[in-house]
Amino acid sequence: MDNTEMYKSLDIDLKAHDALMGALPVLFQECFLNKEQELKNLSYFYSVIADIHGARVKELVDHKTKGPVIGSFCIYVPEEIVLAACGQLVGLCAGADFWVPYGEQVVPKNLCPLIKAGVGAKYSRTCPYFQVVDLLIGENTCDGKKKTWEIFSDMVDMYIMDMPNKKSNEGLKLWQEEVKNLCNFLEKKFSKSITFDSLLNGIQKVNAKRNALRRLYNTRKNSPTPISGIDALLVTQIGFYDDIERYTKMVDALAQECEERASSLSSKNNSKKRILVTGSPMVVPNWKIHHVIETSGADVVVEENCTGTRYFKDNVSIENASTKEDLLKNISDRYINNINCACFSPNIGREEDILSLCKDYRVDGIVYVSLSFCTTYMVEAERIRKVAKENNIPMITLESDYSFGDLGQLRTRIEAFVENL
Repeated sequence: MDNTEMYKSLDIDLKAHDALMGALPVLFQECFLNKEQELKNLSYFYSVIADIHGARVKELVDHKTKGPVIGSFCIYVPEEIVLAACGQLVGLCAGADFWVPYGEQVVPKNLCPLIKAGVGAKYSRTCPYFQVVDLLIGENTCDGKKKTWEIFSDMVDMYIMDMPNKKSNEGLKLWQEEVKNLCNFLEKKFSKSITFDSLLNGIQKVNAKRNALRRLYNTRKNSPTPISGIDALLVTQIGFYDDIERYTKMVDALAQECEERASSLSSKNNSKKRILVTGSPMVVPNWKIHHVIETSGADVVVEENCTGTRYFKDNVSIENASTKEDLLKNISDRYINNINCACFSPNIGREEDILSLCKDYRVDGIVYVSLSFCTTYMVEAERIRKVAKENNIPMITLESDYSFGDLGQLRTRIEAFVENL
């Protein structure tokens, strides 16, 4: 389908966009199309990536007649509230090295590539998801983002959510007020009344998505795992911007197929080492760590990061909730208590999550990956290394960006790590 007119309406730089799209198929083919694939329900998710700037963007453009399209950079932004305001939430984190030079025109080079690429995607006018949003909801999870919102505010309408620094009673109260304030802001901004029923409906839809993803990830506890780690990562990444009801249905279908495949594989021996990946988020099209691990003789069986288990860990409770305020409080509680981001200090919950996942998924080793200049995760690696050592779990720490210049070095280190497990 020719999307030229749609791109023009979104003020896309067509020439630069053509250059971006020319690079993606090569990467997609290398990571996905060149490997043996036996799961038929993965075809939907492959088709979404193959048409990443097409059909879904058109749906979002059409949705703007019904409600807002809202972008976010973080899983702390409650999707339930956006849905209750008749909105569509789109994850805007950018994972392509293509955008980094554009971002470096307006932000420092010694900033993490996720932030630089995000700024570059908007500044270059080459990403239709950045162009289609009516509002960007930012959050103060790191100093880099906190100051970058000032840059973004010159290019798009911004709303900022403040994050507490620690999980205390005072921090919870702050976050509860932030969630209420977001709800009130969206109602006024877009003239959409958020009611108990609309909020309940939003919660139920997001809970259903979380349930489907947990069901899929549970199949990865099997040995051999019925789905590769890179495919599971791709599926999760798509959840940040796909239509929520269609996506949930497709994940459930894939999970059922994986359950059936796991049963058929149960009698087979599997000598591959089982790897947990943790650290900075991995967003489309940042697949290189998984690609290197899984072409080095190991299986990635679970991810403890924002594009992994943190995204769908536990649901928002609807039990004993009879008012809109009850639901907002439950939303606050779920997000603050169940997402253990490195922005918190202390962050014992993340240590406990990693140990629990290592046990449940029978992990042989941890690959801890920090994006370059991602200070919070780079510093917290030392705590995780200590906990891993105390529990006799081998761990390797890697630092990388979105370029492919370090692929050889990464492969050498990962292969040596896997061989010694």
